[in-house]
Amino acid sequence: PRRNTAETIPGLTVGTAARSPRSDRSERERPMRFRSTRPETALQPVPPVPETMRSVVLDAPGAADALRVAEVAVPVPVLSEVLVRVVAAGINPIDAKTRAGRGLSGAISSWPAVLGLDVSGVVVRAPFDAHPFPVGTEVYGMATVPRTSGSYAEYVVVPTLSLARKPASLSHVEAAGVPVAALTAWGIVVETALAHQGQRILVHAGSGGVGHFAVQFAAYFGAHVIATGSPRNLDWLRELGAAEVIDYTSVRFEEVVDDVDVVIDLIGNVSDDTGTRSLEVVRPGGLLIEVPTGAWPGFREAAAERGIRSTDYRTIPDGGALATITRLLDSGAVRVYVEHVFELDDAAAAHTELERGHTRGKIVLSVSDD
Repeated sequence: PRRNTAETIPGLTVGTAARSPRSDRSERERPMRFRSTRPETALQPVPPVPETMRSVVLDAPGAADALRVAEVAVPVPVLSEVLVRVVAAGINPIDAKTRAGRGLSGAISSWPAVLGLDVSGVVVRAPFDAHPFPVGTEVYGMATVPRTSGSYAEYVVVPTLSLARKPASLSHVEAAGVPVAALTAWGIVVETALAHQGQRILVHAGSGGVGHFAVQFAAYFGAHVIATGSPRNLDWLRELGAAEVIDYTSVRFEEVVDDVDVVIDLIGNVSDDTGTRSLEVVRPGGLLIEVPTGAWPGFREAAAERGIRSTDYRTIPDGGALATITRLLDSGAVRVYVEHVFELDDAAAAHTELERGHTRGKIVLSVSDD
């Protein structure tokens, strides 16, 4: 079991206490060390950036078949933004909600729009020569849809602070399945629930994109993890670190679980009143984290009536946190699972598959060659 501290993350250096000023003259006069503009490792060669690109566009909110492939202008990065050649793009539930007129659709200022938050690819334009991600660097992270166009395209602009170097152990397709799901799970489990040894955490939909990371992070930090899932995923959830698994198709979780410190609800009341039933298993003073937008509007009042703390959650596109997750992925402590891969031309089919539900892990679009 691990404490929820920086000391537990592979490769993360923990600062030491400040020392008194040195009196040694040679130490005081040591030259300042600047970042080298030469890459530390061999970077990928980068071909010229074209003026236009293939992308999946949405002319107006609609069904999955409203998505179509079109030729559009390559976006232009400004200030600290990085232009990334997209190799793969992750598909997330928020993409489908936005496409259907919910989710982030209210913030789309012009049409057609390009969706897609998750990206893994190669930097083709950096803000300055000594940038942390120089041209040719393999990176992954989150685009700022709908403030900018998204990753369902051959190129995307991404803020520097929303990027990290791609895990060396992962392909671009695997890496594209990480950012939104893993950052959401990290924010919920590590930064909000403060997962630690002895804590009892119930994760609903533990085999989904966010869920399979939430189970792993909670188990990594020593929590006793209880996860709900379908019969085909129960053994897999145990492999991910769940101490107890519940087949939601045959067992009412509130009949076999109690005294839970934290419930991570990735379903809400849209299916069998999962959110309301969760209140029956949380201890007094425990915490309910309600993740899906609009899935249970009255959860705060319902939780307060039972003396239970509650909060919703929104993903923070934090490249620093993503870099920490990278170390966990490369160490083998955490893994990502991609169940379906679609070509860019088949984005509509990818959305249809997502909306069927019951995807294990992630769905990813393959956009271009490595």
